[in-house]
Amino acid sequence: MKKMFLSSSFADVVDLFDQFTKGKYKGKTITFIPTASLPEKVKFYVGAGKRALQKMGLVVVELEISTATKEEISSILHSNDAIYITGGNTFFLLQELKRTGADKIIVKQIKAGKLYVGESAGSIILSPNVEYVKDMDDVQAAPILESFSGLDLVDFYPVPHHTNSPFKKVVEKIISNYGEKMNLCPISNAQAIVVNGKNVEVRGK
Repeated sequence: MKKMFLSSSFADVVDLFDQFTKGKYKGKTITFIPTASLPEKVKFYVGAGKRALQKMGLVVVELEISTATKEEISSILHSNDAIYITGGNTFFLLQELKRTGADKIIVKQIKAGKLYVGESAGSIILSPNVEYVKDMDDVQAAPILESFSGLDLVDFYPVPHHTNSPFKKVVEKIISNYGEKMNLCPISNAQAIVVNGKNVEVRGK
């Protein structure tokens, strides 16, 4: 059964995560993938997310998939109890997941029930296709990305940072352009999408 917690800004919804996991992951290991943040100038959320997890008692094991070997990626993903992917550039993240084969391992593990935590780009990549965030993220950061097809683990399209600066206008543009064509799911920094099997729910205000 799929168990996923998808956020815009993880550090802002730690209480929702705690409610969702009921403290069951205290002392457990979580693979922390900051890859999406590499092309970005602003990346404070990486440290904030890591500290939030550690404060809750999780053991954070960082995995930079853009530089790790395929053996390291497989070993770390298989040995830990949960997966966390930070925000940043969605297209660069997807490029590196596909280039290394990490995408296939992660999909298999999520389908097998391993807890997945996504933040912004880490939430977007689960959708069937990520082209809808072209106005939010720079596609040129991923020059060898051959397809916009996402991991296709949810049948909706997360739109993070709804109503939040500095993304307010671009999110409104995405909703205006795709709202009638696609099953968009906008969430603010204070909200999260919780997936429990086939049950999908937006929590927070």
